[in-house]
Amino acid sequence: MISEVDLRHLRRCVELAAQSLESGDEPFGSVLVAGDGTVLGEDHNHVASGDHTQHPEFALARWAARHLSPAERAEATVYTSGEHCPMCAAAHGWVGLGRIVYVASAAHLADWLAEWGVPAAPVAALPVTAVVPDAVVEGPVPELLDDVRALHRRMHGPSGHAERSEDAAE
Repeated sequence: MISEVDLRHLRRCVELAAQSLESGDEPFGSVLVAGDGTVLGEDHNHVASGDHTQHPEFALARWAARHLSPAERAEATVYTSGEHCPMCAAAHGWVGLGRIVYVASAAHLADWLAEWGVPAAPVAALPVTAVVPDAVVEGPVPELLDDVRALHRRMHGPSGHAERSEDAAE
């Protein structure tokens, strides 16, 4: 069940995704929250550098592995604008992080990109539980789905970069 607290963190993820897009990167944002509700970290995509492993979920999993005990990791929640890719899901599982809450599913993103004629990614769009079967996952979140789709449309849609430039001028 998605709570108001969950929605607040997910809204921050959408803000981070928008910041990522405005900085010329793909629109993904994530927040790591401790079991007691403390925000431990946040990040957005950094793949524009050419390193396509620079996903926020992966970075937060690595941070958690270095800074949190196994028990603290298990109590934590990763909030994210888009469902983890297989790489990030595997990192999440190996590190032993707790719950994942996402706005848009991998299937949503794959469908949107296909609709806009974007070539498929080199990695399959799998649900987190296909990679980490025992993961506790909640999503998609309909209240914010249109916001995430709009960000991806600005990045990949029919007008692509032109839409991003027009929005920056507003």
